[in-house]
Amino acid sequence: MRDERLIIVAPNGARRTHSDHPALPVSPEEIADTVAACVEAGAAMVHLHARDQLGGHSLEISDNAAVMEEVRRRVGDRVVVQLTTEAVGRYQPAQQMALIRALEPEAASFALRELIPSPEYESDSGNFFHWVAERNILAQYILYSEQDLRYYLDLLERGLLPSRRHHLLFVLGRYSANQQSTPEDLAPFIELLPRLNDRRWAICAFGAREQECLLAAAQKGGDLRIGFENNLLKPDGDLAASNADQVRDLVAALEKSGYTPTGVSTLRAESDFQ
Repeated sequence: MRDERLIIVAPNGARRTHSDHPALPVSPEEIADTVAACVEAGAAMVHLHARDQLGGHSLEISDNAAVMEEVRRRVGDRVVVQLTTEAVGRYQPAQQMALIRALEPEAASFALRELIPSPEYESDSGNFFHWVAERNILAQYILYSEQDLRYYLDLLERGLLPSRRHHLLFVLGRYSANQQSTPEDLAPFIELLPRLNDRRWAICAFGAREQECLLAAAQKGGDLRIGFENNLLKPDGDLAASNADQVRDLVAALEKSGYTPTGVSTLRAESDFQ
């Protein structure tokens, strides 16, 4: 098992604002500042949510282009930029796909249950996912449950998903009480790992036990997504100072356990993602 672990930072998400945490980035400039600090701390990929002029979640092409441009201006190619396609109850699959077709980011995330909300969407979404792979966009399929993972495997076996240029994100505790994740939430996914044929996967988790969940995933070979999108707290329950502080604390915990963060050059070169 490799001793490197990819750290993905998700600095803002779709819903939180400055009222939740003053250091939560909203504007393109704030997001770029945060990404730069997180890259210095050890993150190799950033999961980006653009906001509109009122601070709301946006899949509008212009809003996302502005954030991508500002991040690239600040950090160049020192981070893999992953655009979200999260619907938040506002956007339909056609709009989610249109964003990625227009901007062709280096990476993009897709909740399977959003892009394929029912079987009649399988064909169009499957064609889109194959286009994503052909354009060398690194897809991340977001899975919220064992049932989602089984559906992913079914789609893969039927050829509706490409066999290359993607990895997985398991969301722990999405439907737990108060959205508080525990390491035990990983168990249903772990049981199906042998069927992934060494496909790369990561987790994200909610609440004060986030880091504990991430370290449990690292021990099983998983990569790690951290940041204010899912959790504002440190392991001791106090409010975290910033996204970068969360990344630094995670790097220290990983190194104490014998792991090192995956560098962006290594990430781009790895055969897992080819």
